[in-house]
Amino acid sequence: MQEIMASFFVECEELHEALTDALQMMADGEHDVETINVAFRAVHSIKGGAGAFGLDDLVSFAHQFETVMDGCRSGDLGITDDLVQLFLRCGDFLSDLIRCSRDSDDINTSVAEGLIGELAGYVPDSGDDGPEETVDFQPTTLSLGDLGPGGPALDLPADLPPLPDLPPLGDLPPLDATAHPDTATTGPRQGLSVTFKPEHELYESGNEPLFFLRALADLGPCDISLSFDAPDDLVDLAKSGHRLSWQIDIDTEAGPADVHEIFEFAVGLCQIDVTERTAATAADAAPDLPAPPADDAPPPDTPAPKITTPAKPAAKSAPKTATKASPTVRVDLERIERLVNLVGELVINQAMLTQSIAEENIPPNSPVSAGLDEFMQLTRNIQESVMMIRAQPVKSLFQRMSRIVREASTAVGKSVKLVTEGDTTEIDKTAIECLADPLTHMIRNAVDHGLESSEKRLETGKSKQGEIRLAAAHRSGRVIIEVSDDGGGINREKVRSIAESKGLVSPDAALSDSEIDQLLFLPGFSTADAVSNLSGRGVGMDVVKTQITSLGGRITIDSVPGKGTTFSISLPLTLAVLDGMVVTVAGETLVVPVNAIVESLSLERKDLNPVSPGQTVLCVRDQFVPVLDLGRELGYRNAICVDDGAIALLISPEEGILVAMLVDSIEDQRQVVIKGMQESYGRVPGVAAATILGDGKVALILDANDLVQNAAGANLTEAERKAS
Repeated sequence: MQEIMASFFVECEELHEALTDALQMMADGEHDVETINVAFRAVHSIKGGAGAFGLDDLVSFAHQFETVMDGCRSGDLGITDDLVQLFLRCGDFLSDLIRCSRDSDDINTSVAEGLIGELAGYVPDSGDDGPEETVDFQPTTLSLGDLGPGGPALDLPADLPPLPDLPPLGDLPPLDATAHPDTATTGPRQGLSVTFKPEHELYESGNEPLFFLRALADLGPCDISLSFDAPDDLVDLAKSGHRLSWQIDIDTEAGPADVHEIFEFAVGLCQIDVTERTAATAADAAPDLPAPPADDAPPPDTPAPKITTPAKPAAKSAPKTATKASPTVRVDLERIERLVNLVGELVINQAMLTQSIAEENIPPNSPVSAGLDEFMQLTRNIQESVMMIRAQPVKSLFQRMSRIVREASTAVGKSVKLVTEGDTTEIDKTAIECLADPLTHMIRNAVDHGLESSEKRLETGKSKQGEIRLAAAHRSGRVIIEVSDDGGGINREKVRSIAESKGLVSPDAALSDSEIDQLLFLPGFSTADAVSNLSGRGVGMDVVKTQITSLGGRITIDSVPGKGTTFSISLPLTLAVLDGMVVTVAGETLVVPVNAIVESLSLERKDLNPVSPGQTVLCVRDQFVPVLDLGRELGYRNAICVDDGAIALLISPEEGILVAMLVDSIEDQRQVVIKGMQESYGRVPGVAAATILGDGKVALILDANDLVQNAAGANLTEAERKAS
């Protein structure tokens, strides 16, 4: 049961994602029936599954939620902006309910009761039509006796009024199931034939058969016939509560799987039989039905009750056809991680095989070398395929940010709209989980600091409602995520003034606009005038940069005064395998990530210019770049004198920053498998991870950003360091 419940909560996440999409479309003004149906079906499916597991709080809230949505579906309720905002808040709380039910946490009953009360205000009160008639039943004594041969009997009061004459139970006419204004019936259509018979447990779990019938009607025009299984006597009636059943003939291109999906959370609570109806079976069934009467012919004596739903546009059924083409399978994340590790070992063994063949001096045109080339290509294809399995769209992450925007804008009293782009962009699942906190900080800062108040926006000719844009895309083998706003931009004079007052920068320092923007990432820096629930404590942007850097990424700022600010996050596609440049320094083999390297240089002494004792800069295309001796920085050797022919890697740890890193030699460029070190050794300065090379040796993967940040005085000799 625990495994089934775990699957249910995974399904709830997918259903809530569909609900959020539909509600956002409604907030954007799309109030068509199909959008409302998608939202309704998501809530109804969550409720049905919760009822099966006895999650009463979740069932109660979802029931009230779907009741109001059903009023929108039927047209009884008009969709207003206030109602859509209520739906959005209910969708947020529904997510909390699912999480609390999954983790057995306490539920905020006051919030639940408040939202249920707001929803109830949209449901018509049945008592508005006037006082209901009541019947005063006096208490009576019941005793057992004979009701027919060998049956129980009831002692009834003598003054009980006589019952009207009733026909025998077996001769009851069919119930009138006409619940649709269009009751015209048609002959059988090509499509599906569904028999739906609820069990007594379906009603006890809070499910409503009418909702299932409407969901079936969404598949296409259908004829619905109601049947009543009459009991033999009152005792038989008391023993069973499932006397109603429905026969639904649907004219649709959907398959049986689509029908079973509707009843997914009612398995075991009802009897479902689905058969496909072809043109031949429809023709065979036609003689069994009464022929439609002519215009002047009298109607048949006792027609079977039918409900005929109107045909819907063909475009509405398109999503069903599209989803059938892409079946999915849920796989435990641990299995994927194990597969990733095996592929990593395959990459390592391929590197070892390459090393062995190179040492044997086998000609490159030999069958062995040709086979090795094919093996290398196959290994890379397998690795990329496995990485695609780990990759997930950023859609779920972006949807979480919608709630952050709503809550933050409400807290500061601003009208803010979130626009998302590229939410189908895929990124490593590990990165998605690690990006939640950084994006939350950035979104809150954009609402609190980036966007002006509504009054100030109107004064500057902007719309009253501010806009935050969240976009993702693939560029040059990396994932770019941008958070931008259309606010007033960064007040650089204020930023510098605050940095000087906190002692974070010297008053006489010459800083470019880009360097001033980077001050926002310093620990303890904040431009907030007062501490609030959103910001002002100087904790946030430095954490953002640290977390993004730990993922092998970088963050940059582009701000235009009066126009807005854009934060760009650049991340590698995968966190398991990377392309690296293998170099040697003082006899040690190291790996520098290729995405941090701009170019490699062969130096000449005339290009080097000392600026202070032990500090040297390199002139590259009329730009002076600081020189970093990698061997000295890592403690492998003392500072060396740079001669002609020395090799340097021009790296860019951050946008607009270049550093020349001295190495002894460049060995190769290859794919390497990332092996984490923090669990065993903690954080090692300047080192991101480790890998295993083809010769079986362990090589460190460098963290270029961390090396540059901690490189002050790296070129000084010991004597110069002591003198300083």
